[in-house]
Amino acid sequence: MIRRTAHTLLALALSCWAGLAIGEMRFNLQDQKTALGHAVYDLHNAIVLICLVIFIVVFGLMFYSIWKHRKSVGHQAAHFHENTTVEVLWTVIPFLILLGMAYPATKTLLAQRDTSSPDLTIKVTGYQWKWQYEYLQENIGFFSTLATPRAQIQNVESKGENYLLEVDNELVVPVGRKVRVLLTAGDVLHAWYVPALAVKQDAIPGFVRDTWFRAEETGIYRGQCAELCGKEHGYMPIVVRVVSQEDYDKWVADQQAKAGTAITAAATATATDAPPVAAAQTAATVADGKTVYEQACQLCHAAGVAGAPKTGDQAAWAPRSAKGMDVLYGHAIGGFNMMPAKGGNAALTDEQVKAAVDHMLAQSR
Repeated sequence: MIRRTAHTLLALALSCWAGLAIGEMRFNLQDQKTALGHAVYDLHNAIVLICLVIFIVVFGLMFYSIWKHRKSVGHQAAHFHENTTVEVLWTVIPFLILLGMAYPATKTLLAQRDTSSPDLTIKVTGYQWKWQYEYLQENIGFFSTLATPRAQIQNVESKGENYLLEVDNELVVPVGRKVRVLLTAGDVLHAWYVPALAVKQDAIPGFVRDTWFRAEETGIYRGQCAELCGKEHGYMPIVVRVVSQEDYDKWVADQQAKAGTAITAAATATATDAPPVAAAQTAATVADGKTVYEQACQLCHAAGVAGAPKTGDQAAWAPRSAKGMDVLYGHAIGGFNMMPAKGGNAALTDEQVKAAVDHMLAQSR
């Protein structure tokens, strides 16, 4: 019986080890791409080393004393009271160790909080479940949402290389520049976390907090929301693309051109003064609604989660369509408290919500 149990445990251990061997055997922090990240990494290793030395010394002395002075070899328990020398030593030595740990930790923490003299400032707003990026100097902004296809999430298709860590719009920054990040949230607590850049800060509704990073190498760095913010918390990735200054300037010019085109199109649509129903039937409005839908509405409405009517489900949309467009818009915008800030009026304008609803209605006809 004992031999059979031992064989079973050994087989389980080998199977687990085989499973681990397939994946990446990584037990430490990600490779750091910022000077601050290297400082954090070195501090981490130093603290771990100090704790390891303390562990070996304390438990080594304890086990030595237990073994050397065990009763079976004739030792008798000693009777003694306080020892001033010992008490001074076990007070002073830990104090000095803590001072030695506090100095580099404080130095790194102060550097982490120094957001002065940035080359670029970006405001980041967290929503359920997406990020909004606003480049304050360049006057451009956009939403960044999960780009992993719903079919992969539902196990209809095989998982991609960057499953749940890919977005439709990446945060683009220049290499070697100090980027200050202003963080807030529009609904609940979020946290903006990119491990390779050693940047992590909570996004709190009603507060603006800041952090910074300076990437040393070009590349793509991925992170996630690190604060449990709801049932779709795992679908809120962050992707930072670090490029050369020349490529960054080109990207900014492209974004500004797109923003100018969108503003011109919106002004033209307003000038026509078309009724909402008629505007919904135009190809331009449907196209704009499709963009808004993919960026802000698809996460819930594509799958029909949280009571959201599923896009293309005529039975779900029919009663809403029958009530008239004004009532439907009131529901969508939040007039009847049917749509929280994750995609409602806290993140989108009324016109954007209307366009997205028109698009979903068009898909259901």
